[in-house]
Amino acid sequence: MSGFIFTSESVSMGHPDKVSDQVSDAVLDALLAQDPKSRVACETLCTTDFLQLAGEITSNAKVDYEQVARDTVRDIGYTSDDIGFNADTCTVDVRLHQQSPDIAQGVDADGAGDQGLMFGYACNQTEEYMPLPIALSHRILNRLTEVRQKGEVDWLLPDSKSQVSVQYEDGKPVGITAIVVSTQHKASVEQKEIASAIINKVIKETVPQDLLSRDTQYHINPTGRFVVGGPHGDCGLTGRKIIVDTYGGWGRHGGGAFSGKDSTKVDRSAAYMARYIAKNIVAAGLATDCEIQLAYAIGVADPVSVCVDTRGTADVSEEKLADAVREIFPLKPQGIIDHLQLRRPIFRKTAWGGHFGRNDPDFTWEATDKSADLRQAAGLNDSVPEPQFVVT
Repeated sequence: MSGFIFTSESVSMGHPDKVSDQVSDAVLDALLAQDPKSRVACETLCTTDFLQLAGEITSNAKVDYEQVARDTVRDIGYTSDDIGFNADTCTVDVRLHQQSPDIAQGVDADGAGDQGLMFGYACNQTEEYMPLPIALSHRILNRLTEVRQKGEVDWLLPDSKSQVSVQYEDGKPVGITAIVVSTQHKASVEQKEIASAIINKVIKETVPQDLLSRDTQYHINPTGRFVVGGPHGDCGLTGRKIIVDTYGGWGRHGGGAFSGKDSTKVDRSAAYMARYIAKNIVAAGLATDCEIQLAYAIGVADPVSVCVDTRGTADVSEEKLADAVREIFPLKPQGIIDHLQLRRPIFRKTAWGGHFGRNDPDFTWEATDKSADLRQAAGLNDSVPEPQFVVT
């Protein structure tokens, strides 16, 4: 394709699915804080004035699950009966039980907690090493959340979405054709004020101006009204925004969601490792576009396959890169957990804004500390070149 338009979306912390993700990961964090070896698979459902926790947990920790859920919902901003979901008055139903011993016996032997395939991706389109459409979608919602939480406008409510459509020519982003932002708001505000604030206080402060033009279309609350939202407007479930969590559809996604799962579940830990590998390959200057696939069998420690796909952008063969990956990176579940320090209570903040492309020291999978080792393993003994990003 010489020319095409690609679109990605993001959703805010107040989106009902993201409420569920954050509650599930808040439960995980509470357990890990007391018992770092907790086994957790926690699912959350939320709807009008109701939240339910279900799943399997094996831990020595003593956690008030209901209180964790209420505190998380309160932090997100659902604190009023007027919007149909209130942290202090909603019903919280806890249906958690112990992990199956059939699964535990394989994990106890340091094997993978499930079979499956996981993908990691990185590119040089942005300084986040992420595809531009999802990077901009996240930036918009990060700013929108800041505006709401700092009270820069007084009519914003927690639920919102963004969507960015980018025009590509010869594989390079050249402009933005459309931006969609839908944000929940109080009934007292008019559509004209909403559109003006979103465009001027949010979009123009986060999106590079040289990518915008007179032809860029802005769709702000395109239905004209978004008062009923959050869990009152739509039922939320853990793990239903996996494309928002990863690469916006640009890079592939494996079969499993992340939130609510401890890191013996390779759905999460191996996806983080795959991102870490892909990002280091791009940061090393060995490719400008890289996708890694890892695959595991339940109860088996070593991956059944390691695949490197640089989409024709690599300076060395993909077979050599795959060999270098196996040499440099720990790929057994226990090795991944140890190297990326995944027994810490750091996961709630991964549950909105994307798991990748974020500058946070707790996100160890975003480090590029293996770049020099990769160049050497690939037979290149020079220094790592300065990164060159298409859009900054």
